[in-house]
Amino acid sequence: MKVLLLADVKGQGKKDQIIDVSDGYARNFLIPRKLGVAADAKAIGDAKAKEEAKQFKIAEEKKAARALGEKIESILLVIKAPGGDGRLYGSITSKDVADELAKQYGIEIDKRKISLSEMIKSYGDYKADIKLYTEISAKLNIKVTEA
Repeated sequence: MKVLLLADVKGQGKKDQIIDVSDGYARNFLIPRKLGVAADAKAIGDAKAKEEAKQFKIAEEKKAARALGEKIESILLVIKAPGGDGRLYGSITSKDVADELAKQYGIEIDKRKISLSEMIKSYGDYKADIKLYTEISAKLNIKVTEA
């Protein structure tokens, strides 16, 4: 009997997957516990529609991430920090980069998605990798100047 799973079932499959199980297992376990429904034409159509909607959403998110990546790569983020003798008092962290990016350009990025190639403890030019989506990242140019 073909069954459309409504939840993850250990050893059988994931949610919205169509599996082939014995009639007794379906009638006595899956269907009464609301873990699955018989895979008729309506259920199969609903599953395909959900999958298409999910794929469309993923495609839109990737498109938005690529656009944001292009915008980020064209930016030169200038951070003014106090210091002396060419060195900073403290260091610039990914949180500082995220805050300045939001303040100067209105781009909200989580600090955990920003990875600095090296610790920023002196004035100069640096690069940071920003992970925007699975397999999509952008390089941000940072210039640290004296306040």
